[in-house]
Amino acid sequence: MLRVFRYWVTRYRRTWRGSIVINVLNPLLFLIGIGAGLGALVDDNAPAQIAGVSYAAFFAPGMLAAAAMQNAFLEGAAGVARAAGFGAYRSATPTPLRPEQLAAGHLLFITFRVLIASGAFIVVMAAFGLIRGWWALGALLGATLTGVAFAAPAAAWAVGVRKLRQIDTVFRFVIMPLYMFSGTFFAVSQLPEWIRPVSYLLPLWHGVELCRTLSLGTATISGSSVHIAYLLALAIGGFLVARVTYRRRLHP
Repeated sequence: MLRVFRYWVTRYRRTWRGSIVINVLNPLLFLIGIGAGLGALVDDNAPAQIAGVSYAAFFAPGMLAAAAMQNAFLEGAAGVARAAGFGAYRSATPTPLRPEQLAAGHLLFITFRVLIASGAFIVVMAAFGLIRGWWALGALLGATLTGVAFAAPAAAWAVGVRKLRQIDTVFRFVIMPLYMFSGTFFAVSQLPEWIRPVSYLLPLWHGVELCRTLSLGTATISGSSVHIAYLLALAIGGFLVARVTYRRRLHP
């Protein structure tokens, strides 16, 4: 697993500049444009709807979790599909490396990627005064866990994908709508009552709530435990499925 991880890190050292825009700058522009720009209008007109904090303080941890989801899905789906189709996985198949080691090493690298991108996001949050002290570490770990909860199932599915446009379709019609129904931009309590139970089942909602409560200093042991358990179950379940799908694709 560590050998696979080192391979991806070595490769990333040569290509990291090309990922800065989508992994770091894109979420940061959202934070500055929506959190600070649009947020000023929200603060003036509807402060009571965002739990008595500024809109930037409400929005930033939600965007932190959503960015972790997006980065993890893109790497876990598109990155894995390319590696399985005509990339690194095919080169590693004749070696003593087992399929589950390839999966574990790649997921460890994706975790590293999400951790670095989330860390950069939190530095900007701290510069805006939106997070302080040890809560930043908790939010960082929460965002990373959110990313892994998406990356593992995505990798388990994508290793068998033959056409990359399938990934584009899932990203457009599954991942992007999660932004709107998981409390990223506004509280779920503002949604119609009939759709709220659906939102509470979405993995991004758990990630957003975990990061937001940690960022605002309102986290409770019971609430955080539920969110962590949900996300861990997705991550572990995704990896267990990946062990099977990787074996089927790489050692048919």
